Amino acid sequence: MRAPIPFRLQKPLRLPLQKVADIPLSGRPTRFDYASLDAGRHLLFIAHLGDSEVIVFNTITSRVVGHIPNIASVHGVLAISQLGRVYATATGANEVVAIDIGTLRVTARIPTGAYPDGMAYAPEARKLYVSDKNGGTATVIDVSSNRPVASIPLGGEVGNPQYDSGSKHIFVNEQTHSELVEVDPESDQVMARIPLPGAKGNHGLLIDPAQNLAFIACEDNDRLVVLDLRTRQVKAMFGTGKDPDVLAYDEGRGLLYVAGEAGVVSMYRIGRDAISKIGDGYIGSNAHVVAVDADTHYSYFPLKDVAGKPVLRVFGSNP
Repeated sequence: MRAPIPFRLQKPLRLPLQKVADIPLSGRPTRFDYASLDAGRHLLFIAHLGDSEVIVFNTITSRVVGHIPNIASVHGVLAISQLGRVYATATGANEVVAIDIGTLRVTARIPTGAYPDGMAYAPEARKLYVSDKNGGTATVIDVSSNRPVASIPLGGEVGNPQYDSGSKHIFVNEQTHSELVEVDPESDQVMARIPLPGAKGNHGLLIDPAQNLAFIACEDNDRLVVLDLRTRQVKAMFGTGKDPDVLAYDEGRGLLYVAGEAGVVSMYRIGRDAISKIGDGYIGSNAHVVAVDADTHYSYFPLKDVAGKPVLRVFGSNP
Protein backbone atom coordinates (compact mmCIF):
# COMPACT_ATOMS: atom_id res chain seq x y z
CA MET A 1 0.00 0.00 0.00
CA ARG A 2 1.16 3.52 -0.67
CA ALA A 3 2.37 5.76 2.12
CA PRO A 4 -0.62 6.75 4.21
CA ILE A 5 -2.10 10.20 4.12
CA PRO A 6 -2.45 11.42 7.72
CA PHE A 7 -5.86 12.28 9.11
CA ARG A 8 -7.48 12.84 12.47
CA LEU A 9 -10.61 11.30 13.91
CA GLN A 10 -13.03 13.46 15.86
CA LYS A 11 -13.06 10.93 18.72
CA PRO A 12 -10.72 8.12 19.76
CA LEU A 13 -11.82 4.82 18.25
CA ARG A 14 -11.47 2.61 21.34
CA LEU A 15 -11.68 -0.33 18.95
CA PRO A 16 -9.15 -2.94 17.75
CA LEU A 17 -8.46 -0.83 14.66
CA GLN A 18 -5.40 1.03 13.47
CA LYS A 19 -5.74 3.79 10.92
CA VAL A 20 -3.78 3.18 7.74
CA ALA A 21 -4.67 5.85 5.18
CA ASP A 22 -7.04 8.29 3.59
CA ILE A 23 -6.84 7.56 -0.12
CA PRO A 24 -8.33 10.14 -2.52
CA LEU A 25 -11.20 8.98 -4.68
CA SER A 26 -12.30 10.62 -7.89
CA GLY A 27 -15.59 12.39 -8.42
CA ARG A 28 -17.61 14.89 -6.47
CA PRO A 29 -18.22 14.92 -2.69
CA THR A 30 -21.55 13.12 -3.00
CA ARG A 31 -23.12 10.12 -1.29
CA PHE A 32 -21.70 6.61 -1.53
CA ASP A 33 -23.67 3.44 -1.02
CA TYR A 34 -22.64 -0.23 -1.03
CA ALA A 35 -19.22 -1.68 -1.79
CA SER A 36 -18.23 -5.20 -2.85
CA LEU A 37 -14.80 -6.85 -2.94
CA ASP A 38 -13.54 -9.33 -5.52
CA ALA A 39 -10.77 -10.65 -3.27
CA GLY A 40 -9.13 -12.82 -5.93
CA ARG A 41 -8.72 -9.90 -8.30
CA HIS A 42 -8.00 -7.43 -5.46
CA LEU A 43 -10.71 -5.10 -6.76
CA LEU A 44 -13.10 -3.15 -4.59
CA PHE A 45 -16.24 -1.92 -6.37
CA ILE A 46 -17.80 1.15 -4.74
CA ALA A 47 -21.23 2.54 -5.59
CA HIS A 48 -20.85 6.33 -5.91
CA LEU A 49 -24.57 7.03 -5.71
CA GLY A 50 -24.38 10.80 -6.04
CA ASP A 51 -22.25 10.55 -9.19
CA SER A 52 -24.22 7.63 -10.69
CA GLU A 53 -21.10 5.55 -11.24
CA VAL A 54 -19.19 2.59 -9.83
CA ILE A 55 -15.60 3.30 -8.78
CA VAL A 56 -13.10 0.45 -9.18
CA PHE A 57 -10.29 0.46 -6.62
CA ASN A 58 -7.25 -1.83 -6.62
CA THR A 59 -6.48 -2.88 -3.04
CA ILE A 60 -2.88 -3.87 -3.88
CA THR A 61 -1.80 -0.65 -5.58
CA SER A 62 -4.22 1.51 -3.56
CA ARG A 63 -5.34 3.30 -6.69
CA VAL A 64 -8.57 3.92 -8.54
CA VAL A 65 -8.26 1.84 -11.71
CA GLY A 66 -11.60 2.42 -13.39
CA HIS A 67 -15.06 3.93 -13.47
CA ILE A 68 -18.34 2.58 -14.79
CA PRO A 69 -20.55 5.63 -15.48
CA ASN A 70 -24.25 6.05 -16.34
CA ILE A 71 -25.66 3.84 -13.57
CA ALA A 72 -28.50 6.07 -12.41
CA SER A 73 -28.40 6.64 -8.62
CA VAL A 74 -26.44 3.44 -8.09
CA HIS A 75 -27.14 1.83 -4.73
CA GLY A 76 -26.21 -1.84 -4.58
CA VAL A 77 -23.10 -3.41 -6.05
CA LEU A 78 -22.18 -7.10 -5.99
CA ALA A 79 -19.02 -8.68 -7.42
CA ILE A 80 -19.53 -12.33 -8.38
CA SER A 81 -16.02 -13.61 -8.96
CA GLN A 82 -16.97 -16.98 -10.46
CA LEU A 83 -19.03 -15.25 -13.15
CA GLY A 84 -16.45 -12.56 -13.84
CA ARG A 85 -19.19 -9.98 -13.39
CA VAL A 86 -20.33 -7.15 -11.19
CA TYR A 87 -23.99 -6.30 -10.84
CA ALA A 88 -25.15 -2.83 -9.79
CA THR A 89 -28.63 -1.55 -8.98
CA ALA A 90 -29.49 1.60 -10.93
CA THR A 91 -32.22 2.83 -8.62
CA GLY A 92 -32.87 5.92 -10.72
CA ALA A 93 -33.80 3.76 -13.71
CA ASN A 94 -35.33 0.74 -11.89
CA GLU A 95 -32.83 -1.65 -13.42
CA VAL A 96 -29.84 -3.83 -12.66
CA VAL A 97 -26.69 -3.26 -14.69
CA ALA A 98 -24.37 -6.18 -15.52
CA ILE A 99 -20.66 -5.31 -15.86
CA ASP A 100 -17.82 -7.46 -17.18
CA ILE A 101 -15.00 -7.42 -14.61
CA GLY A 102 -12.28 -7.89 -17.22
CA THR A 103 -13.27 -4.99 -19.46
CA LEU A 104 -15.35 -2.93 -16.99
CA ARG A 105 -17.94 -2.58 -19.74
CA VAL A 106 -21.70 -2.76 -19.28
CA THR A 107 -23.04 -5.95 -20.90
CA ALA A 108 -26.73 -5.82 -19.96
CA ARG A 109 -29.43 -3.68 -18.40
CA ILE A 110 -32.22 -5.65 -16.72
CA PRO A 111 -35.58 -4.22 -15.56
CA THR A 112 -36.60 -4.61 -11.89
CA GLY A 113 -39.36 -3.49 -9.56
CA ALA A 114 -39.50 -0.11 -7.84
CA TYR A 115 -36.30 1.12 -6.17
CA PRO A 116 -33.86 -1.77 -6.57
CA ASP A 117 -31.37 -1.72 -3.71
CA GLY A 118 -29.47 -4.76 -2.37
CA MET A 119 -28.61 -8.03 -4.14
CA ALA A 120 -27.73 -11.64 -3.34
CA TYR A 121 -26.58 -14.49 -5.59
CA ALA A 122 -27.68 -18.13 -5.32
CA PRO A 123 -24.93 -20.02 -7.22
CA GLU A 124 -26.62 -23.42 -7.52
CA ALA A 125 -29.69 -21.88 -9.14
CA ARG A 126 -27.60 -19.26 -11.02
CA LYS A 127 -30.04 -16.57 -9.94
CA LEU A 128 -29.61 -13.03 -8.68
CA TYR A 129 -32.12 -11.70 -6.13
CA VAL A 130 -32.75 -7.96 -6.04
CA SER A 131 -34.59 -6.20 -3.22
CA ASP A 132 -37.15 -3.80 -4.69
CA LYS A 133 -37.33 -1.60 -1.61
CA ASN A 134 -40.43 0.42 -2.51
CA GLY A 135 -42.03 -2.21 -4.73
CA GLY A 136 -42.52 -4.78 -1.99
CA THR A 137 -40.96 -7.46 -4.16
CA ALA A 138 -37.75 -9.29 -4.94
CA THR A 139 -36.86 -9.43 -8.62
CA VAL A 140 -35.22 -12.70 -9.69
CA ILE A 141 -32.70 -12.59 -12.55
CA ASP A 142 -31.32 -15.59 -14.43
CA VAL A 143 -27.62 -14.77 -14.76
CA SER A 144 -27.21 -17.13 -17.75
CA SER A 145 -29.47 -14.93 -19.86
CA ASN A 146 -29.45 -11.74 -17.75
CA ARG A 147 -33.23 -11.66 -17.87
CA PRO A 148 -35.82 -11.37 -15.09
CA VAL A 149 -37.59 -14.66 -14.47
CA ALA A 150 -39.75 -13.95 -11.42
CA SER A 151 -41.02 -11.27 -9.06
CA ILE A 152 -41.63 -12.49 -5.52
CA PRO A 153 -44.16 -10.48 -3.46
CA LEU A 154 -42.86 -9.90 0.06
CA GLY A 155 -45.65 -7.81 1.54
CA GLY A 156 -43.94 -4.62 2.64
CA GLU A 157 -40.84 -2.45 2.43
CA VAL A 158 -37.93 -4.65 1.45
CA GLY A 159 -34.51 -4.56 3.10
CA ASN A 160 -31.39 -6.41 2.06
CA PRO A 161 -31.21 -10.00 0.80
CA GLN A 162 -28.46 -12.52 1.57
CA TYR A 163 -27.62 -16.04 0.44
CA ASP A 164 -27.13 -18.77 3.04
CA SER A 165 -24.75 -21.45 1.74
CA GLY A 166 -25.86 -23.81 4.51
CA SER A 167 -29.53 -24.04 3.55
CA LYS A 168 -28.88 -22.84 -0.02
CA HIS A 169 -31.77 -20.44 0.50
CA ILE A 170 -32.15 -16.68 0.12
CA PHE A 171 -33.15 -14.58 3.14
CA VAL A 172 -34.64 -11.10 2.74
CA ASN A 173 -35.50 -8.44 5.31
CA GLU A 174 -39.13 -7.34 5.21
CA GLN A 175 -39.16 -4.14 7.22
CA THR A 176 -42.86 -3.29 7.45
CA HIS A 177 -43.71 -6.35 9.54
CA SER A 178 -40.26 -6.88 11.11
CA GLU A 179 -39.75 -10.25 9.45
CA LEU A 180 -36.97 -12.19 7.78
CA VAL A 181 -38.37 -13.93 4.70
CA GLU A 182 -36.90 -17.24 3.51
CA VAL A 183 -37.04 -18.02 -0.23
CA ASP A 184 -36.25 -21.29 -2.01
CA PRO A 185 -34.27 -20.49 -5.19
CA GLU A 186 -35.41 -23.71 -6.84
CA SER A 187 -39.07 -22.68 -6.84
CA ASP A 188 -38.80 -18.96 -6.03
CA GLN A 189 -41.45 -19.50 -3.39
CA VAL A 190 -41.54 -18.06 0.11
CA MET A 191 -40.74 -20.90 2.52
CA ALA A 192 -41.08 -19.06 5.82
CA ARG A 193 -41.59 -15.70 7.47
CA ILE A 194 -39.54 -15.43 10.62
CA PRO A 195 -40.68 -12.81 13.14
CA LEU A 196 -38.00 -10.56 14.62
CA PRO A 197 -39.28 -9.33 18.00
CA GLY A 198 -37.57 -6.11 19.02
CA ALA A 199 -36.56 -5.19 15.48
CA LYS A 200 -37.66 -1.93 13.88
CA GLY A 201 -36.55 -1.11 10.35
CA ASN A 202 -34.62 -4.36 9.84
CA HIS A 203 -32.64 -3.34 6.78
CA GLY A 204 -29.03 -4.55 6.87
CA LEU A 205 -28.34 -8.28 6.77
CA LEU A 206 -25.34 -10.59 6.95
CA ILE A 207 -25.34 -14.38 7.32
CA ASP A 208 -22.64 -16.53 8.91
CA PRO A 209 -23.40 -20.01 7.53
CA ALA A 210 -20.67 -21.65 9.61
CA GLN A 211 -22.57 -20.84 12.80
CA ASN A 212 -26.09 -20.66 11.33
CA LEU A 213 -26.51 -17.06 12.39
CA ALA A 214 -28.14 -14.07 10.74
CA PHE A 215 -27.05 -10.59 11.82
CA ILE A 216 -29.71 -7.95 11.22
CA ALA A 217 -29.16 -4.20 11.50
CA CYS A 218 -32.28 -2.24 12.47
CA GLU A 219 -32.14 1.36 11.29
CA ASP A 220 -35.23 2.58 13.14
CA ASN A 221 -34.18 1.60 16.68
CA ASP A 222 -30.39 1.26 16.41
CA ARG A 223 -30.18 -2.44 17.18
CA LEU A 224 -28.28 -5.47 15.99
CA VAL A 225 -30.48 -8.57 16.10
CA VAL A 226 -28.77 -11.97 16.12
CA LEU A 227 -31.03 -14.73 14.80
CA ASP A 228 -30.32 -18.45 15.18
CA LEU A 229 -31.26 -19.91 11.81
CA ARG A 230 -31.64 -23.41 13.28
CA THR A 231 -34.17 -22.53 15.97
CA ARG A 232 -35.55 -19.45 14.16
CA GLN A 233 -35.31 -17.59 17.46
CA VAL A 234 -33.61 -14.31 18.33
CA LYS A 235 -30.43 -15.30 20.17
CA ALA A 236 -29.18 -11.87 21.20
CA MET A 237 -29.70 -8.16 20.68
CA PHE A 238 -27.16 -5.35 20.94
CA GLY A 239 -27.09 -1.58 20.59
CA THR A 240 -25.38 0.04 17.59
CA GLY A 241 -24.42 3.50 16.46
CA LYS A 242 -27.26 5.62 15.12
CA ASP A 243 -28.94 4.48 11.89
CA PRO A 244 -26.99 1.25 11.25
CA ASP A 245 -26.76 0.29 7.60
CA VAL A 246 -24.05 -1.93 6.08
CA LEU A 247 -22.49 -4.99 7.75
CA ALA A 248 -19.20 -6.73 7.01
CA TYR A 249 -17.53 -9.76 8.59
CA ASP A 250 -13.90 -10.73 9.01
CA GLU A 251 -14.43 -14.44 9.65
CA GLY A 252 -10.76 -15.17 10.28
CA ARG A 253 -10.68 -12.80 13.24
CA GLY A 254 -14.32 -13.20 14.23
CA LEU A 255 -14.98 -9.48 13.87
CA LEU A 256 -18.34 -8.13 12.77
CA TYR A 257 -18.59 -4.51 11.60
CA VAL A 258 -21.85 -2.51 11.53
CA ALA A 259 -21.48 0.91 9.89
CA GLY A 260 -24.03 3.65 10.48
CA GLU A 261 -25.22 6.90 8.98
CA ALA A 262 -23.98 8.87 11.99
CA GLY A 263 -20.41 7.88 11.08
CA VAL A 264 -20.05 5.35 13.89
CA VAL A 265 -18.92 1.77 13.37
CA SER A 266 -19.98 -0.77 15.97
CA MET A 267 -17.84 -3.89 16.33
CA TYR A 268 -18.65 -7.30 17.77
CA ARG A 269 -16.62 -10.42 18.48
CA ILE A 270 -18.23 -13.57 17.13
CA GLY A 271 -17.04 -16.65 19.01
CA ARG A 272 -18.08 -20.26 18.69
CA ASP A 273 -20.08 -20.13 21.90
CA ALA A 274 -20.55 -16.43 22.57
CA ILE A 275 -21.13 -13.07 20.91
CA SER A 276 -19.98 -9.87 22.57
CA LYS A 277 -19.90 -6.22 21.70
CA ILE A 278 -16.43 -4.67 21.50
CA GLY A 279 -17.57 -1.06 21.24
CA ASP A 280 -18.39 1.90 19.02
CA GLY A 281 -16.04 4.28 17.25
CA TYR A 282 -16.42 7.35 15.09
CA ILE A 283 -14.98 6.76 11.61
CA GLY A 284 -16.07 9.89 9.74
CA SER A 285 -19.13 11.75 8.55
CA ASN A 286 -21.68 9.43 6.85
CA ALA A 287 -19.41 6.39 7.20
CA HIS A 288 -22.35 4.05 6.65
CA VAL A 289 -20.58 1.71 4.18
CA VAL A 290 -17.90 -0.83 5.06
CA ALA A 291 -16.12 -3.63 3.20
CA VAL A 292 -13.55 -5.99 4.74
CA ASP A 293 -10.73 -7.91 3.08
CA ALA A 294 -10.56 -11.23 4.95
CA ASP A 295 -7.00 -11.86 3.69
CA THR A 296 -5.39 -8.60 4.80
CA HIS A 297 -7.94 -7.78 7.53
CA TYR A 298 -8.17 -4.23 6.16
CA SER A 299 -11.52 -2.47 6.39
CA TYR A 300 -12.57 0.16 3.85
CA PHE A 301 -14.96 3.05 4.46
CA PRO A 302 -15.80 5.36 1.51
CA LEU A 303 -16.49 8.88 2.79
CA LYS A 304 -18.17 11.45 0.59
CA ASP A 305 -16.64 14.63 1.97
CA VAL A 306 -13.30 15.03 3.72
CA ALA A 307 -12.13 18.62 3.30
CA GLY A 308 -14.35 18.89 0.23
CA LYS A 309 -13.21 15.67 -1.47
CA PRO A 310 -14.26 12.01 -1.40
CA VAL A 311 -11.81 9.57 0.19
CA LEU A 312 -11.47 5.91 1.05
CA ARG A 313 -10.61 5.62 4.73
CA VAL A 314 -8.65 2.42 5.48
CA PHE A 315 -8.05 0.62 8.76
CA GLY A 316 -6.16 -2.46 9.81
CA SER A 317 -7.45 -4.64 12.64
CA ASN A 318 -5.64 -6.17 15.60
CA PRO A 319 -6.03 -9.89 16.29
